[in-house]
Amino acid sequence: PVGRKRRGLAILDFFLRLLAIGATLSAAIAMGTNNETLKFFTQFFQFNARFYNLSAFIYFVIANATVGLYLLLSLPFSIFDIVRPRAAAFRVLLIFFDTVMVAVCASGAAAATAIMYVARRGNTKTNWFSICQQFNSFCDQATGALGASF
Repeated sequence: PVGRKRRGLAILDFFLRLLAIGATLSAAIAMGTNNETLKFFTQFFQFNARFYNLSAFIYFVIANATVGLYLLLSLPFSIFDIVRPRAAAFRVLLIFFDTVMVAVCASGAAAATAIMYVARRGNTKTNWFSICQQFNSFCDQATGALGASF
C-alpha cells in the first residue's frame, strides 16, 4: 500500500510538471512577444510599448523561461520516481530544486505585477500616469502572461 501511494504521488507530480511547463513557457512567450505601437498624426510619429523597455518584464521572461527549461529537464527524474518510488535521493533532489524554482518564478511574477499595477493605475503622488488607457492590448497581454505565471 505504501509503494502504491508513493507511485500515485509520483504520477501526480509528473502531470503537475507537465501543466507547469505549459504555464511557464506560455507566460514567457506571451510576455516576450508583447509589444504595441501607437501612431499619432503620421506613421513617422509613434509611441511604442515593448516588454524589453521595462527591466521587470525582462526578468519575468528570463525567470519563466528558466523555470520552464528546468521543468523540461526534470521530467526524466520524475519518470524515474514513478518507476522506482522507493528511491528517495531523486525525490529529495527534485524537492530542493523545485523550491528554488518556485522562488525564481514567484519573484519574477511579483516584479512584473508591481510594474503592471503602476501601468494600470498610475501613481498620482509621483505623477506617473496609467499607460494602459493608451496601450490596451499591451497591458492585456502582459496581464495574461502574469496570470499564466502565477
